[in-house]
Amino acid sequence: MTIEQAAARLRAREVSALELAQESLRRIREEQLRLNAFITVTEDLALQRARRADEELARGIDRGPLHGIPYALKDVFDMRGVRTTCGSKVFAERVADKDCAVVEKLDEAGAVPMGKTGLHELAYGITNDNPHFGPVRNPHDLERIAGGSSGGSGAAVAAGLVFFSLGTDTGGSTRIPAAYCGCVGLKPTFGRISRCGMAPLGFTLDHAGVLARTTRDAALVLNALAGFDKRDDSSSRQPVPDYLPDSQVSLSGRRIGVPENFFNSQLTSTVERAWRDALRRAESMGARLVPLQVPDPAEINTVGRVILLAEASTLMQPYLERRDDFGTDVLELLYQGLLVSATTYIDAQRLRRAYQQRWKSVVWEQVDFLATPTVAMEAPRIGEDKVLVGDSEQDVRLASTRLVRPFNVLGLPAVSVPMWPGKLPIGLQIISKPFNEAEALAVATRLTTD
Repeated sequence: MTIEQAAARLRAREVSALELAQESLRRIREEQLRLNAFITVTEDLALQRARRADEELARGIDRGPLHGIPYALKDVFDMRGVRTTCGSKVFAERVADKDCAVVEKLDEAGAVPMGKTGLHELAYGITNDNPHFGPVRNPHDLERIAGGSSGGSGAAVAAGLVFFSLGTDTGGSTRIPAAYCGCVGLKPTFGRISRCGMAPLGFTLDHAGVLARTTRDAALVLNALAGFDKRDDSSSRQPVPDYLPDSQVSLSGRRIGVPENFFNSQLTSTVERAWRDALRRAESMGARLVPLQVPDPAEINTVGRVILLAEASTLMQPYLERRDDFGTDVLELLYQGLLVSATTYIDAQRLRRAYQQRWKSVVWEQVDFLATPTVAMEAPRIGEDKVLVGDSEQDVRLASTRLVRPFNVLGLPAVSVPMWPGKLPIGLQIISKPFNEAEALAVATRLTTD
């Protein structure tokens, strides 16, 4: 059942918000031991908000399509009276004294919070193999990762525990779990959604993201969240359109870029075949495929890694004396970041701005969208450090983030939609120019609608 379908049933009195919340709680309890998708379940709050939604709808107060809909939050978003652990022993008992911006907006929309989902420690990784709270498991194969760092959110949506969940995306952390778990993951343009009250990792790379069952569901959530927030200095004043896409939108004449470098290499044969099939499908619908060379994504990835190393280490430096409270992989990254000099960091930011201008003049003059794989392979097994991609063995973290990180550095909107070449899902990624989420969602919807 989608958000739209649930909303229609609520208004037809075929189901109540309380019944939806109770069913969500039942599913969470049933699946928690298997998936470990949640860190905190807010049962009392969920039932209270569900009853309020039913009372308001009965009185004719309609807050929109999310009214009465169960959702979850990655455990980096503050919710008053609920702990925000960031998946870390350092913050395990931190309780927020006020709601973050996205929770404020979802409360205004009448959505029902079911709890906080698991993540890679500090949101600084992609496996979700968390040493403090345990690994989040992939709903389609319990021996495989759910992806990260928003893995709990991806698993919760894919397993049908909630209708949507919020994640964050600093180097692919919404789109990677969407691809590995088989749901939709949306990273909007940098600044489109307020980050006020969201625990930071990379000050200039963090995005709030949406994981949902369909592109239309993701659009409904984005409609509720997007907009300027004076409390967030990265928040954009760009006009906010109606994002809800039409499944019958025409692709005729739309220019879809097909990268002939970087994004078409170091893929498994399964991923490459599925990506090529999606491109042929777009062409059969009237889209014009445009082969092009995109300005150096490999260097953009290096820029992104340098920026994140420096910013994450700056953020966590006050806590580094508590070495034993960090997982080994995260601690190593934090110490690496301390070695990044100020000049190296500033040069990385200068290169970032240069690449943003180059993409504007080179890429978006030729095409309306890019279509790439989201990930280079199917979900790796829990505990794997290396994975075979094509004929080469690669680091799991780098292989998973390689195709998604450039768009955090560039600040571009990107949506991952599931492809199912076999028993395990992978992702198709649609990227567009800044603040063009509505069109990217429309194209993604058309390509995934039979």
